[in-house]
Amino acid sequence: MIHDTAIIDPTARLHESVEVGPWTLIGPGVEIGEGTKVESHVVIKGPTRIGARNHIYQFSTVGEATPDLKYRDEPTELRIGDDNVIRENVTIHRGTVQDRSLTSIGDRNLIMAYAHIGHDSAVGNDTILVNNTALAGHVEVGDWAILSGYTLVHQFCKIGAHSFSGMGTSIGKDVPAFVTVAGSPAEAKTINAEGLRRRGFDASEISALRRAFKILYRQGLTLEVAMERLESMVTDAPSVQILIDSLQTSQRGIVR
Repeated sequence: MIHDTAIIDPTARLHESVEVGPWTLIGPGVEIGEGTKVESHVVIKGPTRIGARNHIYQFSTVGEATPDLKYRDEPTELRIGDDNVIRENVTIHRGTVQDRSLTSIGDRNLIMAYAHIGHDSAVGNDTILVNNTALAGHVEVGDWAILSGYTLVHQFCKIGAHSFSGMGTSIGKDVPAFVTVAGSPAEAKTINAEGLRRRGFDASEISALRRAFKILYRQGLTLEVAMERLESMVTDAPSVQILIDSLQTSQRGIVR
């Protein structure tokens, strides 16, 4: 299960079912759970905790220290959940003491080739980061978000649940839940209706979210007035509350 050429620090804790390919380096302070497969030429540094049934492809670097100039080798951490696929040449950095001291990735995410997840970022569950997507430090990505290839996300931005970015999007402000953005700089285009249909949202809920999008983006309202009108929709369309929550927690301002 572990190739003869793999280099594994004696303090690393690997479940007996973990597979490790040739020329992979696993450093001290690394913990890897049941059924995880690590391909060849991967570097994993700790403190890093990786859950069960993940698949990490060749030439990825997982748990490296951040290049943030404020970082001084403090014992920060990376945590990765279960059932994630981390493709070739992905880079994921640990946190900094200036924030949470933690970078975290949830469950069932697909992180495609050459993607980067910067220090102190928090990626939720069931997301897709397509090739060459880059998250600067302190980025939050909500559940089911999809960031298309070459999407760039500025530090401290929040990407809402079920949102979508087009290819080559440059995101410098928060993206509300359910919203599709595209362009450089990013502009809000519509509700991610196709993604919602694929996830089982019914037609009435999607229709309500379309109306909510028009209130937020098409009627020339201030954000405060738009949110008041959105709140009146929640009783009939509970998903609108998720949109409202993403607006209320925004600190950088939203893409508009």
